[in-house]
Amino acid sequence: MIAIVDYGVGNVRSVERALAHVGAEPKLTADPDELERADGVVLPGVGAFAPALQKLSEQGLGRRIVELAAKGKPLLGVCLGYQLLFDESVEHGRHEGLGLLPGKVVEVQNSPRLPVIGWCRVEQRAESALWQGIEDHSYFYFVHSYTPSPSDATIASTEHSPAAAAARGNVMGTQFHPEKSGADGLRVYKNFVALCS
Repeated sequence: MIAIVDYGVGNVRSVERALAHVGAEPKLTADPDELERADGVVLPGVGAFAPALQKLSEQGLGRRIVELAAKGKPLLGVCLGYQLLFDESVEHGRHEGLGLLPGKVVEVQNSPRLPVIGWCRVEQRAESALWQGIEDHSYFYFVHSYTPSPSDATIASTEHSPAAAAARGNVMGTQFHPEKSGADGLRVYKNFVALCS
């Protein structure tokens, strides 16, 4: 079972459908015990950093996610859920993140307009199991105004998102939405599910 963290922020139904499409058994949940029993955890998210982090904290889910990641459970953050994995964000002030990936979430610099909405070519920067079967320079769908700064965990980039994806051990994530990115996006989810088995 792949747990999708249901904390009131995000497009959880489209993530659920994408995971089911690639053969996973997805379960929307805010139950810490179900997160513990899951083979892997997906942290989705849409919106602003601070309110999302507050919702995670109110339910004790942020602490639980950190504990499970420390135990080696595969964790995939998507869009805002990806940003929450980092050390901090400067969106509307300075806010501490979950600290599972190194770096700071900053406003997008190299785009003529914000938010960045649409398909962008993604360049692979490092080997990762998430990219199995995906050609370099494939297109993925983005919707965001903030993005993590690059670090040694960065595995892919675009012109406006220098850390379009990152991974460190069992913790990984994408700034783009795999569930809205066609066949290559579904492949990202399929690769994650394979890491959970």
